[in-house]
Amino acid sequence: MSQYFSAATFTYLEELAENNNRDWFADNKQRYEDEVRTPALAFIEAVGERLPEIAPHFKADARKMGGSLMRVYRDSRFSKDKTPYKTNIGIQFRHEAGKDVHAPGYYLHISSAECFVGVGTWHPPADAMYKIRDLMANDPDLWLAARDDPQFSRWFHLVGDSLKTAPRGFDKTHPVIDDIKRKDFIGISDLAPALIEQKELADIACDYFTAGRSLMEFLCRAQRVPF
Repeated sequence: MSQYFSAATFTYLEELAENNNRDWFADNKQRYEDEVRTPALAFIEAVGERLPEIAPHFKADARKMGGSLMRVYRDSRFSKDKTPYKTNIGIQFRHEAGKDVHAPGYYLHISSAECFVGVGTWHPPADAMYKIRDLMANDPDLWLAARDDPQFSRWFHLVGDSLKTAPRGFDKTHPVIDDIKRKDFIGISDLAPALIEQKELADIACDYFTAGRSLMEFLCRAQRVPF
């Protein structure tokens, strides 16, 4: 028996994807509470017990709204897709200095299509982006040590969007220019759905977070916040 998520969680997410409308969501509100929000908050609390020993400046916030569990409601104002609900569970443990989803963080993604653990920073704002690129350019050995760290590279691979050309002010022949061109600095590791249903999920996630240390340390150093 799962302590957190179960096969019923995946069934709910599949059915939400097939019935992404307000009436169905309202009729199945208790299922959302039982299969998504309640186990997610329990998972967040469990990770919160271990996070101080892994990364003491990152926070587990088990509030129902506005905490580590990302909201189920989609912002469809600027999207062609007008469906009202996200069909995945997103859980992020952000840096204490971060105020939104773009801050450095640890992430768990659960959906019927894919499950993965992520570490890093997604679409950082311009000032943070510049600091990350600047540290890469001025201390490429530090970046390579983080990127190619044996533990990190064994568990994660880098993903995300990149510029087509070198960003303004950076040498297009720089030895790590392909990484300087990145717009996201994220490592992900795919998880089998069966792992999501394990009662040890919090420990499993924390093992991945521990393996992501080298990237997270680099990003915190670049943005001049404590790791």
